[in-house]
Amino acid sequence: MKSLIVLFGVAAASLSAVLVRWSTAPSLILVFYRMCIATLMLLPVVLVRHRDEVRQLTWHKIWPCLCSGVFLGLHFATYFQSLRMTSMSSAVVLVNTEALFVALGSVLVLRKKLTKRGMIAVLLAFGGSVIVATTGSSGGQEMLSGDMMALAGAFCIAVYTMIGTVCLRHLSTMVYTTMVYAMAAVTVLVIALVSGTPVFGYEPVNYLTALAMAVFCTLLGHNIFSWGLKYLSPPFIATLKLAEPIFATIWGLTLFHETPGVMELVGGAVIIGGIALYSSSDTEA
Repeated sequence: MKSLIVLFGVAAASLSAVLVRWSTAPSLILVFYRMCIATLMLLPVVLVRHRDEVRQLTWHKIWPCLCSGVFLGLHFATYFQSLRMTSMSSAVVLVNTEALFVALGSVLVLRKKLTKRGMIAVLLAFGGSVIVATTGSSGGQEMLSGDMMALAGAFCIAVYTMIGTVCLRHLSTMVYTTMVYAMAAVTVLVIALVSGTPVFGYEPVNYLTALAMAVFCTLLGHNIFSWGLKYLSPPFIATLKLAEPIFATIWGLTLFHETPGVMELVGGAVIIGGIALYSSSDTEA
């Protein structure tokens, strides 16, 4: 049952690709609106139902959540921008190489040994990324830059996931995600102000898409992922999240008439196969 709930969260999160395409505001602003709305929705629940936990928060518990929020904000900013520059299927497939970066981080930071199967999986996922990125380069500099943005988003969400796994050992999902979303909003707001991007004055459709992202993609998507980390292993959740490119490709085909190229499909299949292989090898270890 828990795995089905997480799979529902994957389907909900995949809608972000569609909603970004329907909006007109800069990526930073969309992230800011989305995170602000999600935080405001969660805050009353946290202050009423988790007030005792909030009172017991210490700086030792808070600062990792703030770091996690910074990387979540950077993930959304880079991923949303990639959706404007490359195909929906490429962006979603590449951003789901998160598990590849988690694997490398586990080896380099946590000193975890990589099995032979895990090594093959990492090489497969890397090879698939090269295929997709090379396909993007044939579509022009903008598509290649979009693919690189998606990979940057994958790196940021991987750091967010690794930090969150540690934070959720001591915090409830509601308290953790509220702090993370608030910090993500602050992060992109600072970037927007520094870059001179106006915060307000955009078409009403942007507020509606941000609201939909906050409800479906954040509260019914990322919140479920965080909840799942309390009961299911990160590799298993990463495997379930492999369904997101499938959902996104269907959205792109039906709503935007984006038909993936042969090499995009090949590269995406190699990436998904590599991540699935890594996830299974990590579960067995």
